Amino acid sequence: MADFSRPGSLYGAIDLGARKQALDAQTRREATGPQAASSASVVDVTEETFSTDVIDRSMTVPVILDLWSPRAPGSAQLSPVLEKVVGGLGNRAVLAKINVDASPQIAQALRVQAVPTVLAIFQGQAVTGFQQVLPEQEVRRWLDELMGAVEQFYEANPDARPPADGQEEAAGPQEPPADPDLVAAEEAIEQGDLDAAAAAYERLLARVPGNEDAKMGLAGVRLISRTADVDPADVQRRLQDPADLDAQLLAADLEMLSGSVDEAFDRIIAVVKRTSGDDRDKARRHLLGLFEALPGEDPSLSRARRALSNALF
Repeated sequence: MADFSRPGSLYGAIDLGARKQALDAQTRREATGPQAASSASVVDVTEETFSTDVIDRSMTVPVILDLWSPRAPGSAQLSPVLEKVVGGLGNRAVLAKINVDASPQIAQALRVQAVPTVLAIFQGQAVTGFQQVLPEQEVRRWLDELMGAVEQFYEANPDARPPADGQEEAAGPQEPPADPDLVAAEEAIEQGDLDAAAAAYERLLARVPGNEDAKMGLAGVRLISRTADVDPADVQRRLQDPADLDAQLLAADLEMLSGSVDEAFDRIIAVVKRTSGDDRDKARRHLLGLFEALPGEDPSLSRARRALSNALF
């Protein structure tokens, strides 16, 4: 039986772009190689590199440890958020990702009891952290408090502050400012105003039809809007009727929101296979709408597109 659990955060629920951030981060790491990655704000740490990448670096900037496991669903939710938030600080902080399955001695030394666990290391010491999956807003709040405490430390110990010239050199080129409609959409989402968010995404798409962030955002907003008043238990009951097409589509929507992307795609493709005429076309168009909620390079998309093609032809 499918599990249609609802995410606790509205913003997190429609931020399917987190999958895009994770893919982008993986691409960057593969493109730059280990030497270049060691100087970036996001690094993969092992037991052999812990001293250099964590302890040594923490003497000048806070190092955020993302202690994760491929076995923990929460890691897949939290890690992309940490990469986005910590990465946005540039050289002012480092995100050190540690697979506790591959580096059990680190987890034991840090007394990690749950995964994911996040710890902030500064001046060689663990200073703060948390163990649950938090929404992006709360992660930002936690990080802002940490950076404020680090600044207070340097105000009290000015000789310990790293050279400004070195910071500027490490920062590299600045990213272009975000599109104002994209910013407006994100602010509306944080306020729970889905209509305003959809309008902002639509304005951006009218100006830049191929903007992937706007396409993904609009698809996510529509996904939330469709399911805002849906009772998951009622959907479960309706699934007992194989002819209830709308129940199947709502079930796929709820699976998308819970992170079960492949299951959602497979559900609708199965509907396409066993229907015809208007019902088949309705299911196909619904699936294409869900496709837009993911980045174009997401591996789930290529798999689902092939399966849809086989189902149609």
